[in-house]
Amino acid sequence: MHAKLPTPVVARLTKYLVYIQDARAEGQEWVLSHELACALGLTSSTVRQDLSYLDLSGTSKRGYETKRLEWVLSKELGADRVANVVIVGAGNLGRALALHSGFERSGFMICGIFDSSARVIGKWIGHLKVKGMKELSREVRVRKADIGMLAVPQWSAQEAADALVRAGVHGLLNLTPAHVRAPERVPVVDAKIITSLRELLYRMKPRRSSRRCRAR
Repeated sequence: MHAKLPTPVVARLTKYLVYIQDARAEGQEWVLSHELACALGLTSSTVRQDLSYLDLSGTSKRGYETKRLEWVLSKELGADRVANVVIVGAGNLGRALALHSGFERSGFMICGIFDSSARVIGKWIGHLKVKGMKELSREVRVRKADIGMLAVPQWSAQEAADALVRAGVHGLLNLTPAHVRAPERVPVVDAKIITSLRELLYRMKPRRSSRRCRAR
């Protein structure tokens, strides 16, 4: 593990990893920085600089070996192990998350879902039984949950975050519009859909390009 990387770099490294995993699945053995840049809307220099944080350097003609690149990125990002995840909030969003099969394929095991409403406690969502918040601490400990997902209404986000921190999770993914606070030891990542849509609108604006990207 290298020294703590800047947050924007980490965000881009996760995108590189997904792209490389897809490329390897298609049998691709090498990838150029230009290819990564074009696919992800970046510059080649940004890609090379990001990968230099990991002491990775490509060859001038072939680029980076995808097998090694995937291994290094996975190790740096902690994607070389399974992370156990619990969801707080069993509404429409929580239900969709619990049923999403892509998490397990990517190394995230949804091991519990919790809610404070008697209307949903005891119901089944896929293979998971919705449990009450009183059971959260015990289940986090027993399941060795690493991450807590917040899929609750905005007004109860902080309360849910506090409960997850007390239960012992090591990180929070906040899927609510609210700003939540947590101790420094528990990082919080906000998944802001509106912010992402605004970024998308910006990227959709027409621009001149001096170099065309080729599809893989």
